Amino acid sequence: MRHTLREIIAAVCLKKIDQKGTNVGLSFYAFFANKNDNPELLMEAATWWIQTHQLDHFEKAVKILAMVQAGE
Repeated sequence: MRHTLREIIAAVCLKKIDQKGTNVGLSFYAFFANKNDNPELLMEAATWWIQTHQLDHFEKAVKILAMVQAGE
């Protein structure tokens, strides 16, 4: 996964955790605006989420943050 996507994911996770607490869940769509303005990056996130790690549609933000920080 490219560095910029890791930064986006980490920032969104931290923001959601700060706003709603450590129990907040999110999907990979949370990292993008409501319109598909970067389909390549969206597909990269979807591939990482669905194919590489076989995550559920919603996962805890703390789990995703830890995975991204660990370089998974």
